[in-house]
Amino acid sequence: MNILSDRVIGLSESETLAMTRKSRELKAEGFDVINLSIGEPDFNTPEQIKKAGKKAIDENRTHYPPVPGYPELRLAISEKFKKENGIDYSPEQIVVSAGAKQSIANAILCLLNPEDEIIVPVPYWVSYRELIKLAEGVAVYIPTSVETNFKITPKQLEKAITPKTKLFLFSSPCNPSGTVYTKEELKALADVFAKHENIYIISDEIYEYINFVSKHESIAQFDEIKDRVIVINGVSKGYAMTGWRLGYLGATKEIAKACDKMQGQITSGTCSISQFAAIEALSDNPATLVEFKIMKTAFLERRNLVLSLLKDIPGMKTNVPQGAFYVFPDISYYFGKSDGEDVINDSNDLCMYLLNKAFVALVPGIAFGDPNCIRISYAASKDILIEAIDRIKKALANLK
Repeated sequence: MNILSDRVIGLSESETLAMTRKSRELKAEGFDVINLSIGEPDFNTPEQIKKAGKKAIDENRTHYPPVPGYPELRLAISEKFKKENGIDYSPEQIVVSAGAKQSIANAILCLLNPEDEIIVPVPYWVSYRELIKLAEGVAVYIPTSVETNFKITPKQLEKAITPKTKLFLFSSPCNPSGTVYTKEELKALADVFAKHENIYIISDEIYEYINFVSKHESIAQFDEIKDRVIVINGVSKGYAMTGWRLGYLGATKEIAKACDKMQGQITSGTCSISQFAAIEALSDNPATLVEFKIMKTAFLERRNLVLSLLKDIPGMKTNVPQGAFYVFPDISYYFGKSDGEDVINDSNDLCMYLLNKAFVALVPGIAFGDPNCIRISYAASKDILIEAIDRIKKALANLK
């Protein structure tokens, strides 16, 4: 008899965390591994935000916080939504969590019943699939490709909708593809949702500030569907605050109250010190921070560098990602090839081959629903990226 629940047995390990773990194991054995699998800015939290956290400790802000977050933080998030996104969420409509991942989990668990369908464009962030499993929902995937910039069309969306559809879940800017939907493209999707009043939309906007083309656009801005949109965001990516573990959502009062209730039985309120640091972070648009300008400029330069280097690798198909800090090339050209020892059947085989032969850690696209691609994070210095892609190029040249 198995002592573990079917729930946890059926749950997959996060492939991004798994590749990071494997690369650390090889490093511990003495191998020079370059890890481009992790989705984390390689920059430090800005000084004034760190000072706010230290001040909170000195002022003994170390007691249990309210489950949905301190009123001051929820007010700051409410004002951020209004000022930067044109979205009107009152503080009562906001729930602060231990990272955007928990915010997404709260929303899915509060809205999805067993057998309800949830539409998810491919590629998707790895945890979407497993959170849907936990809620016992049914994922309906819409395929995309590098040729379409990994974007779905209104026609594809309409075709995927059935009487069982309850939710739609997507990210823009997207992890792993870097895809950014324009206002016009979001409006076209919103027009489809406007015809289906029972469908709710979870919009993951955690990469909002790492956008290389224009002002960030949220699907929650359209009046005809705004009461059915749950916006997910946080401070981890734009403020380089991954370890502070603070995300949040904005939704109707009914949904926010439900998420408050759910969270109250799982983690309660997130770290009090992180909340006061986040208040400082949200006091200014990050675009005004010197550290943010440096970070965003660096990411754009690195994106361009990586794309130029990948052009020299035969069979590597790429688009130009407009946000986040990933490139998601199609590497199906290498399927069926071998170096005499290893045969490449899919993206997982290719990633393991590159880890073991080139000592470069990447994430297979199958983790994001697309078996033809791999995810390369360029949250690393230019020198490291040049070395990593040189290793990849040499290793792939051995596949015939």
